[in-house]
Amino acid sequence: MIKSLIVDKTCQNMRIDRFLRNRYGKIPQSLIEKSLRNGKIKLNKKKVKSSIKVKINDKIDLFNFNFKEVINQKKIQYKATNEIIKANEKLIIDDNENFIVLNKSSGISVQGGTKSKKNLIDIFSKSSIFNGIKPFSVHRLDKDTSGVFIIAKNRETAQQLTALFRLRKVHKTYLAVCHGELEKNSGEWNQELLRYDNKKKIVEKSKTIFKVIDKNYNSSLVIMNPITGRKHQLRKQLFNIGHSIYGDQKYRSINAKTGVNKNLMLHSYQIRFILNDKKYTYKALLPDYFKNLLKIKKLDFVD
Repeated sequence: MIKSLIVDKTCQNMRIDRFLRNRYGKIPQSLIEKSLRNGKIKLNKKKVKSSIKVKINDKIDLFNFNFKEVINQKKIQYKATNEIIKANEKLIIDDNENFIVLNKSSGISVQGGTKSKKNLIDIFSKSSIFNGIKPFSVHRLDKDTSGVFIIAKNRETAQQLTALFRLRKVHKTYLAVCHGELEKNSGEWNQELLRYDNKKKIVEKSKTIFKVIDKNYNSSLVIMNPITGRKHQLRKQLFNIGHSIYGDQKYRSINAKTGVNKNLMLHSYQIRFILNDKKYTYKALLPDYFKNLLKIKKLDFVD
């Protein structure tokens, strides 16, 4: 069985292994590598390595490729209703020819997984704002974290923004309400954070600059500028010093009270960057539940 694919402009300069995963879902890298070596996957009738980048109108032939495993893992697109699409469009802070910026709600993922679930990319792929074009995710934001989030409208801008995030040239500011009174009013957190990739233990260095805006005997409002971009970095760092964020069910300090607030009190407040010699600064207003907790905990913040 031979199946042929033609590369369109949305996949220009994409690695061939990423192109296949983008098309079919979470294909094991080992399966792609083996199929390329054995000639079961060819680019323009030639054997290539997984790192090769495809061009517009390139032809990829798949010979007797085992689709059964791939199809079973293929991402199921979330089908958003018009009501959900319109609700998320109302969250847009800026809409220009290259990207949109929105004040993301808590409780929604950026991208879908192998199970069908609500996510921003699938929602905006059906929006009239992206009519005939594909939305591109350029950075991460946890499902339960609210605030500034960027979606690119074309691959070139997506690559530029992704590079800026990778090179730490995007300056991010977060706000969090955490349990307890922080001892230091400002400083840096330089910690080694632990995570697992399957069963492999990975230790990563992390750095965040922080400042306490207001605090009392049981709560603190902290503003943070992460220098590194580790997974769950801010949540882990506050947990490690014994001051977990309100509403965090994964990284929760022993003394953290349950049932105080169901929402994660972590908000992506501001993003600053320079793209094509133009400066951009975006702020996202605090959600109502965030403001309400500040009142309950008697913490002051001027938005």
